Amino acid sequence: MQLGLVGLGKMGFNMRERLREGGHEVVGFDPRPEVSDVPDLAGLAASLQGPRVVWVMVPSGPITRETIVGLADVLSEGDLVIDGGNSRYTEDKPHAELLAHKGIGFIDAGVSGGIWGLTEGYGLMVGGSDDDIARVMPIFDTLRPPGPREDGFVHAGPVGAGHFTKMVHNGIEYALMTAYAEGYEVLAAEDLVKDPQAVYQAWTNGTVVRSWLQQLLAKALKEDPELAQISGYTEDSGEGRWTVEEAIRLRVPVPSIAASLFARFLSRQDDSPTMKAVAALRNQFGGHAVKRVGLSG
Repeated sequence: MQLGLVGLGKMGFNMRERLREGGHEVVGFDPRPEVSDVPDLAGLAASLQGPRVVWVMVPSGPITRETIVGLADVLSEGDLVIDGGNSRYTEDKPHAELLAHKGIGFIDAGVSGGIWGLTEGYGLMVGGSDDDIARVMPIFDTLRPPGPREDGFVHAGPVGAGHFTKMVHNGIEYALMTAYAEGYEVLAAEDLVKDPQAVYQAWTNGTVVRSWLQQLLAKALKEDPELAQISGYTEDSGEGRWTVEEAIRLRVPVPSIAASLFARFLSRQDDSPTMKAVAALRNQFGGHAVKRVGLSG
């Protein structure tokens, strides 16, 4: 099958390679000419035979919107656009409506797999019409992990369902990563445990807490046992925040996901104002000692 692919970053580049290895013809566009197959979106459209399918794999927000607007100008009735980035699900309906004015279909696709997707396959969560999904199923089947289709691919519902599902997926990911990290810190703090990395390595088989994330932490600890080369500063890409916001809207309690999101905020503070206030309060009501900042800071 022929596919246009916009965005050849860490994931898009590997997706192009996996699809080509699977026998598909992929024409990629990226602002970086050294990785791009065509000079611009117009060149991409001209390189594809109609009816065309174009997969957008760019950062969420304004860049995605600009790309979809640009594609609406160069594609034609009967073509199909897939947004595979981490767009917020509320953006999908406006994008679908924009393209529908020209008779262009739209699918939103949540994609999981990171840099490992090239060899392991990508978990896919898609939203759109039955006909549009069926049309590009050969692409989805090549990208997803090997094995039964339902173990790596889901048609979650109409437009918006794919990105909503991916948002919740990433919210869960936040909580899981925090739990594994907290467990590591407890192990590392206890002198009885001589090798926390060996513990995490042992947990990779036969235990109820084994997972790919847990295996990746074991790998990271093997490469850097004290994690000395890594700062604790942790960004969030949006999905964790959106999950908490949607949970509030739906009145669903998500304490673990919310706590993991706030833990990321805390990681960015060199000296927490909250904990300063707590220390001051303990000193005020109980006379507990506080550490004073010296003249040197």
